[in-house]
Amino acid sequence: MTRDEALQLVRRYLKSENLVKHVIATGACMRRLAPRFGGDPDRWELAGLLHDLDYEWTKDDFERHARETVRILREDLGFQDEEILNAILAHAEKKPLETPMERVLYAVDPTTGFIVACALMHPEKRLAALDLGFMKRRFKEKRFARGANRDQIRSIEQAGLDLDTFLTECLEAMKEVHQDLGL
Repeated sequence: MTRDEALQLVRRYLKSENLVKHVIATGACMRRLAPRFGGDPDRWELAGLLHDLDYEWTKDDFERHARETVRILREDLGFQDEEILNAILAHAEKKPLETPMERVLYAVDPTTGFIVACALMHPEKRLAALDLGFMKRRFKEKRFARGANRDQIRSIEQAGLDLDTFLTECLEAMKEVHQDLGL
């Protein structure tokens, strides 16, 4: 599957523009982080783009989340990349985190929302205006972007990457797709 094919699927299944932006941001972060873990940037980006394909109809039934995405990809579309399918399941805690792709997707998922919240809080409301210091100050504020699970974000350290580098790499990746994100 190509990036364009994945984006067509995303736009077919996700009607919320914010959710589309989330998966684009997640894909960008995954692409940027892949080489650090010996991964293929194209495949890692696909994992990020496809990870929430079922979210709009499973958000109130978390037990089905990710399982429906894997079913659609595997059964309806014949997609057989087990590493990507497993990463999709693992990001929603449907399987243990075992591979680098699984661990990174799990950590990236809430990080993109956290970075968007930082950009929206910044006076300039742009990703380009953010820096690590600004994000770290917000990271310590428990009430800020409460939906961005800090433990899940910090789990990147179990994959062997320090939090500062991780946040910086994700921010830089999101800056590369800032036009798609409207930031």
